[in-house]
Amino acid sequence: MVLHVNKKGIRVLGIAESFRRDYEKSVLAGIVMRSDFIIDGAAFDMITVGGMDATEGVLRIFESLQRDDINVIMLNGCVISWFNIIDIMEVYKRLQIPLICVTYEESEGLEEHIAKHFEAHERDSRIEAYRRLGDRVPVELQDGFEVLIRFLGIEKPEAGAVLKKFVVQGKVPEPLRVAKIVARATLRSGLEG
Repeated sequence: MVLHVNKKGIRVLGIAESFRRDYEKSVLAGIVMRSDFIIDGAAFDMITVGGMDATEGVLRIFESLQRDDINVIMLNGCVISWFNIIDIMEVYKRLQIPLICVTYEESEGLEEHIAKHFEAHERDSRIEAYRRLGDRVPVELQDGFEVLIRFLGIEKPEAGAVLKKFVVQGKVPEPLRVAKIVARATLRSGLEG
């Protein structure tokens, strides 16, 4: 799939979550946004805090939208809702849409944290899922801001161009910023079930 980054009507599905450790479920929100910052779609799902169902949650959000005009999927992190790991390769394989997973800070990795919080049988499969994500690479945005990304179905320069197109200020792309706000509001409202 060839992505025309400069196309006026490019659409991104941004997915972000909100969770609390003392809740069983977290809220995933998906926002479809055009490159002119018009929102023209939204979907929600719930996944388990500390579970391993984030991949299916992302796929359910996409499927519930019933859209064939989404050009890029953006994820606000690949390890969400307390170590619930999104299998980005599975998402890409099933949807065949370019995917960019965005994180904002350097870290030494999460293997030590996973080992500390999970029993052996669960720990090993989680660490393996985490390792399959691969390394993050830095991308410079406007005003010297930098994000770290993993990407599939798109080259790094194109991924950087998409991110720059959707960042208004700071380093959080608008589809992810809005999805995070909506997920947080939904979690606060008690609609998580």
